[in-house]
Amino acid sequence: MRSLLALLALMVTSPMARADEAQAAKDATIVETLLRIKTVDVNANAKLKEAVLRHLELHKGTPKYVDLVDRLNLQGMEEELLSIALAAPASTQGVHAGELLLKRSGADLIVAEITGDDEELAKKTILLLGYIGNPDSIAILKPLVIDQHQSRSIRTAAANALGRSRLGERYLLRLVQDTRLPADLNFTVANVLYASTDDSIRAEVAKHLVLPATAGSKPLPPVSELAKRSGDVAHGQELFKTKATCIKCHKVRGEGKEVGPDLSEIGSKLSREAMFVSILDPSAGISHNYETYSAILDSGNIVTGLKVSETDDSITIRSAESIDKVISKDELEEVIKSSVSLMPADLQKTMSEQELVDVVEFIATLKKPGA
Repeated sequence: MRSLLALLALMVTSPMARADEAQAAKDATIVETLLRIKTVDVNANAKLKEAVLRHLELHKGTPKYVDLVDRLNLQGMEEELLSIALAAPASTQGVHAGELLLKRSGADLIVAEITGDDEELAKKTILLLGYIGNPDSIAILKPLVIDQHQSRSIRTAAANALGRSRLGERYLLRLVQDTRLPADLNFTVANVLYASTDDSIRAEVAKHLVLPATAGSKPLPPVSELAKRSGDVAHGQELFKTKATCIKCHKVRGEGKEVGPDLSEIGSKLSREAMFVSILDPSAGISHNYETYSAILDSGNIVTGLKVSETDDSITIRSAESIDKVISKDELEEVIKSSVSLMPADLQKTMSEQELVDVVEFIATLKKPGA
């Protein structure tokens, strides 16, 4: 063993290593040798570790990178593993990196991303945990669902992530059975559990939660099933402008009112499932700059809508009818940011199930030019 280590060290320090190709070849040989003998602690030998790190640099962005970190038990790679995991949380490489990070007691790093100031990064981290779906990841997700200090968006993401595993489904079902599930997550959890492949879970949740109903009072199927259905684009466009009332709050290519987000390119931004959720549960994921505010006046009156501008002297609130009201700060007592969307819930009650599918079929065609 001692002679083998001496040979490896000689290969690292050889003058021929100055040439990049020669160095890369030697590094590759060192790594292959280490993988075969399995008894050398790379972390205890600085020169060997340098060779391994150089070799890893050539494999960044490939599944082999994480595999080598794992098989060689390379220490000090936690930040790199987290970066790889969050770069592609729904990929084999991302999940492998996340699993390895948790195995190496990296839960604190993951929790720090969830509790940080960047909510989009937090939701990406939660998504990663859902795809990992092992007891360690589920243990991090569980408290998020019922933590009222977390935003609804974070709690919704956690519930959806738990729904990717049977252990997570059972936990959500227990929350429902014990009436511990926050009411604003009823829609999300109902969709998760009604879509379960476990007959007993579907039967049990039906005793407690119902999915939204359409015009005929018929409960809809889970969003995952709705998203697989095909609709009529032309009919969906007509409904968008009439019965569905979407045009009253959203613009599409210059037509409509600017209360909610412009939907001209929404088909390039959201999945079909996300489109159904935005209609059926609009408060689940409110877009940035479209949060609802309530301005409480000294008179006792309350003006609710989007905050479109604010100066030192006044604040402007836009109502659901696209009417802007300028409120002097002299008459303003308090402004409260709400977690409830200005977009009305239960819009699907004005339509049949197929009409809802048609509207989403049309919305899905609204993409960036050339997409």
